[in-house]
Amino acid sequence: MDTHTVAADAITKAKVELAAAHRIATIHELDEGIDNHFTVTVPGRDGQYLVLPFGKHWSEAKASDMFVFDEQGRTLEGQGHVELSARCIHAPIHRITGKRVVMHTHQTWALALNMLKDNRLLPATQTAAFFHGMIAYDDTYKGTADTLEEGERLAHLMGDKSIVFMKNHGILVAGDTVAEAYRRLYKMERVCRTQVLALSTGKELNILSKDVIAAVVAPAEQESHPREERDRLFFEAMMRIVDRELPGYRD
Repeated sequence: MDTHTVAADAITKAKVELAAAHRIATIHELDEGIDNHFTVTVPGRDGQYLVLPFGKHWSEAKASDMFVFDEQGRTLEGQGHVELSARCIHAPIHRITGKRVVMHTHQTWALALNMLKDNRLLPATQTAAFFHGMIAYDDTYKGTADTLEEGERLAHLMGDKSIVFMKNHGILVAGDTVAEAYRRLYKMERVCRTQVLALSTGKELNILSKDVIAAVVAPAEQESHPREERDRLFFEAMMRIVDRELPGYRD
């Protein structure tokens, strides 16, 4: 198989996974219809990104819909125009952090936590402990993102972390694969939900100790399924569910 064929196959795979991620997000109620955005760096092409055309509902996303844009907002392949905030937030984050996948949503429970003055995720569950050291906090919401400088600011704030809590706004998750980024997004919604529900009782949370957190995040010696394998298995399982419940995304 020649290099051109390999590259084309990788791009097709990226489009299929990106379309699937949009439809999976509707099943998990992480979407806002046509708003918010997922982007993927085009395999083999730094500075070019795949995105769903603005105006398409996430539940109808198809691989063939995904078009290629650049940081200047030009449509390089396919049809559609990138929404302004998607370009201004995502393109600089891809460029500066090197992350291949960036997902930004206003999902309910993560946003609920980020409406609080103290919006820090607390290590009070095993799942929350997995995110220890992975979150950057942006406490300076000033309105919608309409300049590349805003994306650059967020990218530098993110640094070597994978998640940004955007106070009064939403959440941003990055990863090296669609499976990795999406599973982080999904699990983050669940841990935010449990924290908000626990806080609603008005009772004191039981915070895990530093030693327990370290034990949770440390790779297990007998681990048969490393985290990247779990990401892949989860995403493939969700793709099978979408094949049954919302088929057509592979087209």
